[in-house]
Amino acid sequence: MSTPVLSLTDITKTYGRGDAQVQALRGVSLTVERGDYVAVMGASGSGKSTLMNILGCLDVPSSGRYLIDGTDVGTLDERRLAVLRNRKIGFVFQSFNLIPRMSALANVELPMAYGGVAPQERRARALAALEQVGLSDRVRHEPNELSGGQQQRVAVARALVTSPALLLADEPTGNLDTKATGDVLEILDRLSDSGRTIVLITHEDDVAAHAKRVIRLVDGLIVEDDRQAPVDGPPPRTTRTVSTRQTVSTPQAPQVSEAAS
Repeated sequence: MSTPVLSLTDITKTYGRGDAQVQALRGVSLTVERGDYVAVMGASGSGKSTLMNILGCLDVPSSGRYLIDGTDVGTLDERRLAVLRNRKIGFVFQSFNLIPRMSALANVELPMAYGGVAPQERRARALAALEQVGLSDRVRHEPNELSGGQQQRVAVARALVTSPALLLADEPTGNLDTKATGDVLEILDRLSDSGRTIVLITHEDDVAAHAKRVIRLVDGLIVEDDRQAPVDGPPPRTTRTVSTRQTVSTPQAPQVSEAAS
């Protein structure tokens, strides 16, 4: 059996001290197998953004153990964490996070430049990634010359170009209109079809319906784990065919502030 891409055991995250202390995560255990497509959902204050930051190695848990592609994140210093983020995780953010006055091609090449990839190889891989998201005719365009949907597709290409173990998407359709949302979700569906491991943070049911598995957080705890399609099968897209659903019984918890979401 292959090593899971993600393995979290009893992850907690606490902010502040004393009376101002907030428990954003209260013992999250989660395994994501290679090739799975997981949507993480939850209301404001549920802890989903905190979980995303920990999954992306942008923050560290207060306690618990997190392994990504077999590497124990807790054993890494800042330099090695940065290398892991560059090699193992492809990020797609709601706000695109493209560099102004740099072409689509240059934006996609950027993580490879940080990773020390030779210029000729960077260019070839960036062009292939842009073609994969349907933007081979926009490689010289800067962000302000692209629509929101096109900018997000550049961001997806940038996330893919290092062939990461995990594609981590935080509300990737949050700033898009209906057509552009459909375009981006179609790309994610195709990536899932090809075996890419995807974790998608969203608050929208119609977006989560594309995932093979939906996890719901409430007050820093997983309260539902809904398997919509097999790990090794195609994603369900907008046809919601539930095979197994696990509802987790949890103790009553105090409301977590929105600042911790």
